[in-house]
Amino acid sequence: MKLSSPVRFNEICPLSHVVYNPVCCGYKPNRLRLMRAVQVRAVNHGGCNSETSADGNNKGTTAKAVASPAGSHVAVDASRLEPRVEERDGYWVLKEEFRAGINPQEKIKLGREPMKLFMENEIEELAKKPLAEIESEKVNKDDIDVRLKWLGLFHRRKHQYGRFMMRLKLPNGVTTSLQTRYLASVIQQYGAEGCADITTRQNWQIRGVVLDDVPAILKGLKEVGLSSLQSGMDNVRNPVGNPLAGIDPDEIIDTRPYTKVLTDYIVNNGEGNPSITNLPRKWNVCVVGTHDLFEHPHINDLAYIPAMKSGRFGFNLLVGGLFSPKRCEEAVPLDAWVAGEDIVSVCRAILEAYRDLGTRGNRQKTRMMWLIDELGIEGFRSEVVKRMPGEKLERAATEDMLDKSWERRSYLGVHPQKQEGLNFVGLHVPVGRLQAEDMLELARLAEQYGTQELRLTVEQNAIIPNVPTDKIDALLQEPLLQKFSPSPPLLVSTLVACTGNQFCGQAIIETKARALKITEELDRTMEVPKPVRMHWTGCPNTCAQVQVADIGFMGCMTRDENKKVVEGVDIFIGGRVGADSHLGDLIHKGVPCKDVVPVVQELLIKHFGAIRKADI
Repeated sequence: MKLSSPVRFNEICPLSHVVYNPVCCGYKPNRLRLMRAVQVRAVNHGGCNSETSADGNNKGTTAKAVASPAGSHVAVDASRLEPRVEERDGYWVLKEEFRAGINPQEKIKLGREPMKLFMENEIEELAKKPLAEIESEKVNKDDIDVRLKWLGLFHRRKHQYGRFMMRLKLPNGVTTSLQTRYLASVIQQYGAEGCADITTRQNWQIRGVVLDDVPAILKGLKEVGLSSLQSGMDNVRNPVGNPLAGIDPDEIIDTRPYTKVLTDYIVNNGEGNPSITNLPRKWNVCVVGTHDLFEHPHINDLAYIPAMKSGRFGFNLLVGGLFSPKRCEEAVPLDAWVAGEDIVSVCRAILEAYRDLGTRGNRQKTRMMWLIDELGIEGFRSEVVKRMPGEKLERAATEDMLDKSWERRSYLGVHPQKQEGLNFVGLHVPVGRLQAEDMLELARLAEQYGTQELRLTVEQNAIIPNVPTDKIDALLQEPLLQKFSPSPPLLVSTLVACTGNQFCGQAIIETKARALKITEELDRTMEVPKPVRMHWTGCPNTCAQVQVADIGFMGCMTRDENKKVVEGVDIFIGGRVGADSHLGDLIHKGVPCKDVVPVVQELLIKHFGAIRKADI
């Protein structure tokens, strides 16, 4: 499964020296299971019929056709292409003529600029106010329930009144023992109310935060090189990359410099970037660096897919992937290629096209794919081109660098790195939940056995890199690895679960504890030939991405055999990540949670080759 000559990052695109300057910064899915009809058009923009990977072999998937949503180019009135926002006093606001019919969140943004809480330090005054005083005025109430999300703070009004979840920015999921210790110290002071989660975007979320502590926490984050800025609401979410970047012998490209330079642009090197903080809706981005597609490119608004063109390294682009209660779509090709050093320019152009032209009415129809539908993929592309330096954007390379036949690997356990004598150790963190003492122990292990570094993954797990071979045995004997196992049971090993209604006000059911209990029972009773990825999400917002799971569970209320209303799930099957990525199908609706185990046992037998252990 190894490539004959893996591509080395510094051999083809040495971007490590690049720093974002706000003044001058000017894959195609093998199968697209879109939830609406698409048109497929052949593309041939001249030049070679194929591109080769850096080792001279045709590893990529040839781009014979490009699927485009709702037609490749849709005729629209010129007035529709007028930007709907404008800059005023350093912030971007919706023009008066486009304010009719806007959604409540847009009205809140117009009422008071959210970024002022950070950029003009209004958080200091807000944090001094008692909750009772804040609750007495709507504008202040909107501050704690909505605007603070621009600082990564989410009020848990329904289940933890007066306390906040804080989401960080952690490009590529790379963190340090020092940062982990600091976050542990924050949640430790909140006792039973405090805990942390690893998210499905390689990120930390900490819980239990109270408002009057926020200024001090923000200062502490900055001191250890962390930030929570622009991590919620209508902002760019954490840039995702390969969790094995720089250490995997088989990686295509080291994604860390790319996710770093994207993050520097997104938050303007930690100073705040109001030019992209008034988007119509949230926006996800990833940079692919591995054949395994650990980055899940097809569910991002923008995905960079490695591709060589005319001897130059760069990326083909996918756009528009989304999950939402009313619509789930895989990203589609933009028919565009950018050189590695130009990733910020195209990111900015796409974001500005979305910011300028995206609709702001029904929140269920404001993600970027809706704009792509309206303009057509070519119409959207032309708007991106208008915002590129020199108004130039190359057509896609005819091949990407992904190996279509690649079998997705597991990073759990002990694996040799490309650096001789060193190893990375993947640890399974059950449903991504950690307590302060867990984080402190992880930090200690990273210091004692590695190089003070930790990696987080989109499957809510952790990796300790750079462990010398002669320290492996001692590491495997550490007590924490009884809880965070490098070799968990097969079904538990790939389990993912959202926060659930323990903390989240939108969740319909409890997820984390239930998902773990049910999956442990399945592991106890069933023999499966290989891991089966099971994802649990508490509501149709599908934060746990159930549509890409082998078996997905979406929370709902249903009735049991006695017609009593109980917590239940809709069950999806057949989602895929990797070269054959596609979305799963709804197979069972409204299954009471108490009946899930036998239903899933039958699915495992029918679709995944499982056998009941009692029958062995």
